[in-house]
Amino acid sequence: MAITYTSGEQVEVYRFSIPATILIPLAAIFLQAWLPLKLHFFSVFDLPLLVTIGFATARRSQLAGLFTGGLIGLLQDALTHQPIGLYGISKTVVGFGASSLGIKLDVENAGARFLLTIAFYVVHEIIYFTIARGLVSLHMEWSWSRELLSGLANAFLGVLLYALMDRVKQRN
Repeated sequence: MAITYTSGEQVEVYRFSIPATILIPLAAIFLQAWLPLKLHFFSVFDLPLLVTIGFATARRSQLAGLFTGGLIGLLQDALTHQPIGLYGISKTVVGFGASSLGIKLDVENAGARFLLTIAFYVVHEIIYFTIARGLVSLHMEWSWSRELLSGLANAFLGVLLYALMDRVKQRN
């Protein structure tokens, strides 16, 4: 599980086909909206966040990470009863951070992906909580143990999802 630094010449930059770029996030958003209604335990997972991290670390472009996170977050906001922009802002920050770290770190191994997913899950939740509580005045409760356990669950699912996404990415 060593996270190694890489030079700019060693970094592999990937892209995704247009159908994959559109269908993977839409499937994640649809499943996130539908599955927790049928399987209540699934509300622990955040598939759109995992897709945002997966795309951002593979593309290694901060601009692409910003747009990917923002669009996925806004689409997810559209399917909730919360104010528009909560997921959009938090996933934009995560997309930018994941793409920035993707440039500097070796994010191709499962251990690094696991640790990055936990870290970005917690960052996402802190940003979401801060905006929802501070700017929108929503009543929310924070529990470090719940967030860390959810981060672990998302990291396990994320490593599997990233392996599936690796099959559709193309070298740039």
